[in-house]
Amino acid sequence: MSTYLHTLEIDQFINDGYIRLENAFSPALAAEARAILWKDTGCDPSDPTTWTRPVIRLGMYTQPPFVAAANTAVLHNAFDQLIGPGRWMPCGSMGSFPVRFPSPLDPGDTGWHVDASFPGADPGNYFEARVNVRSRGRALLMLFLFSDVAPADAPTRLRVGSHRDVARLLKPAGDAGLSFMELADKLDKLPAREEVFATGPAGTVYLCHPFTAHAAQPHHGTEPRFLAQPPLLLREELNLDRDDGKYTPVEQAIHIALQE
Repeated sequence: MSTYLHTLEIDQFINDGYIRLENAFSPALAAEARAILWKDTGCDPSDPTTWTRPVIRLGMYTQPPFVAAANTAVLHNAFDQLIGPGRWMPCGSMGSFPVRFPSPLDPGDTGWHVDASFPGADPGNYFEARVNVRSRGRALLMLFLFSDVAPADAPTRLRVGSHRDVARLLKPAGDAGLSFMELADKLDKLPAREEVFATGPAGTVYLCHPFTAHAAQPHHGTEPRFLAQPPLLLREELNLDRDDGKYTPVEQAIHIALQE
């Protein structure tokens, strides 16, 4: 099996705003990571009566199984192809984990949004964090599945092609961009788009354009969902005005959207 993206996958990333990579990291690494995460939830994996909240948010993880999962050859090759060699920063942690449990309760966080990428006036307030048309700081949105995720297991929803709409929203805002909340408030006014669910076996990774609109949903399955959403950070800022026209796929998606 090739460890490189095929042309069709790169085209899908540019046009649809995401690609799905199965076996991006091993099920064994996923199991090691889940054992750590279960302890931190304070819940008993064999006793569903202890699963009393619809979502538990866990912080940054730097233990070996998490770092190894984020830095496989498959992923590094994909990063080189989508962002360009030397233009991205290897992941030193796995980012945040919204662990979702089967529950009739509203998790309260199912709105459509685009992840912000650089601080606003108050660095401690994520809702004031910002995103601009050059995706300052962020190369990709990534979804790492650390458990098997079926359609009933609260898979993240993705709006196919929404990255193009978002690029056009951000263009008039210039380098300052829009805050997380300013942009989120505009997403419901965008054209209707097909939705896909980020499902798959443990070890699957979704690599998404940083402007792809996405949303959580309630968990109607039977087993908790373990998913991480680390950003891939830029080492070199995106360039949307290259003299040679040799845009990376992340840049090309934005460049095409702004010409439409």
